[in-house]
Amino acid sequence: MNIVNLNDLSVQEINEIIDLAIEFKNGKKINYHGQKVIANLFFEPSSRTHYSFDMAAIKLNCHTQNFEASNSSLTKGESLYDTCKMFEMLGCDALVIRHPQDDYYKDLENVHIPILNAGDGKGNHPSQSLLDLMTIKEEFGHFENLKIAIVGDIKHSRVAHSNYDVMKRLGMDVMTSGPEDLKEEGYNYKPLDEIIGEVDILMLLRVQHERHGDNSNFSKDVYHHLYGLNETRYNRLKDNCIIMHPAPINRGVEIKDELVESEKSRIFTQMKNGVYVRMAMIHKVINDE
Repeated sequence: MNIVNLNDLSVQEINEIIDLAIEFKNGKKINYHGQKVIANLFFEPSSRTHYSFDMAAIKLNCHTQNFEASNSSLTKGESLYDTCKMFEMLGCDALVIRHPQDDYYKDLENVHIPILNAGDGKGNHPSQSLLDLMTIKEEFGHFENLKIAIVGDIKHSRVAHSNYDVMKRLGMDVMTSGPEDLKEEGYNYKPLDEIIGEVDILMLLRVQHERHGDNSNFSKDVYHHLYGLNETRYNRLKDNCIIMHPAPINRGVEIKDELVESEKSRIFTQMKNGVYVRMAMIHKVINDE
């Protein structure tokens, strides 16, 4: 079994992964006794996703191999497929892959070990969506009828693309906001200041400069004034509203520095939950029972 796109999973399967992650957080133990090997193949820079997958495998008592693209045969022209096939032949039990190509996993159908998608281009980021959903379920106990605003660079965000569809499937009221030139058509766009007082979850996204062309006209101060979470907007949030962000955070751009660890913020809780969600994902794909 692969986990590459949450649209491939049923609502029941999604909830099963989230519930298992919560069990892990509450102390559930599963021990693979060093008999499974998880290879982390990251073809783009990553901190939270890479090292939380690594920690997740360690907590399950799996061995890990951490691939370094810059020191590999990629520099000699080796393809993604041949790299993945090599790890299969070495005896790895699952591959965690982040790659800049959208839907890269469609080229890996003849790789016969499980693939966990750690992010493809600007397409999908299933583990981030699942840890976001875990954080929301811990907070509210349900998804039905919760209102969320996803704010920022919607167009280039695999987090937004993964979350928008799955959150709607789970019964949430999903809105997007941010610069109009970075919105995604069909994604229920609303001006931020019109909706900020009615949402249960405010999810902020960074502007992904690395996926843009010339962004020399971008102003951090202007962005923060128009679309960032400042104290005025913070004070308009509902009492039980929570603030989320997939990180890395551009402090003072999408959120004022002093608000990153405010009472409503769950940003570091998301990071912690990422380990438990990724434990659940690894267990789901390598469990032999």
